[in-house]
Amino acid sequence: MTGRETTDVERVFGAEYGRAVAVLVRVFGDIDIAEEAVQDAFAAAIEKWPSSGVPPSPAGWIITTARNRAIDRLRREASRAGRHAQAALLHAEDEPVEEGPVRDDRLRLIFTCCHPALAPAVRVALTLRLLGGLTTAEIAHAFLVPEPTMAQRLVRAKNKIRDARIPYRVPGDADLPDRLRAVLAVVYLVFNEGYTASSGDRLVREDLCAEAIRLGRLLTELMPDEPEVWGLLALMLLIESRRAARTTSGGELVLLSEQDRDRWDRALIAEGQDIVRRCLRRDQPGPYQIQAAINAVHSDAPIAAATDWAQIVTLYDQLLTFTPTPIVALNRAVAVAEVDGPAASLSLVDELDLPNFHLYHAIRADLLHRLGRDAEAAQSYDAAVERTENAAERDLLRRKRAAIDP
Repeated sequence: MTGRETTDVERVFGAEYGRAVAVLVRVFGDIDIAEEAVQDAFAAAIEKWPSSGVPPSPAGWIITTARNRAIDRLRREASRAGRHAQAALLHAEDEPVEEGPVRDDRLRLIFTCCHPALAPAVRVALTLRLLGGLTTAEIAHAFLVPEPTMAQRLVRAKNKIRDARIPYRVPGDADLPDRLRAVLAVVYLVFNEGYTASSGDRLVREDLCAEAIRLGRLLTELMPDEPEVWGLLALMLLIESRRAARTTSGGELVLLSEQDRDRWDRALIAEGQDIVRRCLRRDQPGPYQIQAAINAVHSDAPIAAATDWAQIVTLYDQLLTFTPTPIVALNRAVAVAEVDGPAASLSLVDELDLPNFHLYHAIRADLLHRLGRDAEAAQSYDAAVERTENAAERDLLRRKRAAIDP
């Protein structure tokens, strides 16, 4: 296969894997069958597309091929008295047309994965696997656990859905609010993994960012009266607006304070800020709305020096009342450094217990350098580099480390 053909399959995989799995789960009522069928279809694409070319509808080709291959395999297994195969075949042949509030296959699969019977962390991990097409290794990095541990969690989750007969169905209106928090967390984690990949050479996975924003827009249509749904959408739009300025032409990461703000997407900023203003008028604050407001303040500043850091500290104070986590406290400390100076910020950072988080060490290194404590700053940069899995982030930290003279 040529490089171009490999790229075509990779592109379709990134864009359509989640959709294909979601459709096949609906067809067969079984997650494992759906995953295996879609993987078989992509393997077939690698074999066939070099000679036949990429089909006019690559997603349709993948879904049709996956469905046909799965049916053929299930028929063979059913002929050997395989009850599970027989049940899946019956489900495929009697595929119902479901009516209800959630009509998008991928969004329905998220609500299925976010069933209350599953632990919150498992809900997120399973959705990243099925909808985002992330590998088990990538998800393990995101959760800071060994890959075998994450593999076991995913297998147990899928088995629980099957054994407990958790249905792949449209949740009723009454069920939606109870699952909303988990669904929002899943969508945001998909976006985060796309915006800054947890590992690998690529800083950004545009396909995951686009899918998360698409799902966010669907959620606003599904639950238009939920302010946190709008807050999440605004947050993703405002962060996404800066993507073009985050890297140089050579692919090097550029910090927010050093970005060329003329490259920010003004249409996304305008949409995100409009949503934030509407949320403020509702006066029903929540963590996603507050984070969106913080990013709106950043987008208001024509240059980094004009940023209203005092307002950002106030917003972080409010965010801490909703989510009193060390990560939020760390981000607040960054803002405090711009208002009260690096010494005040460092005292806050040193109170946090985040020994395995690379950004904790990176932020501490920057503060120490600003205080003239370069020997300690160098040690913190080394600790940050050691804990960073993303190549672009690691390169930036190494450049920062090399620029100081301990």
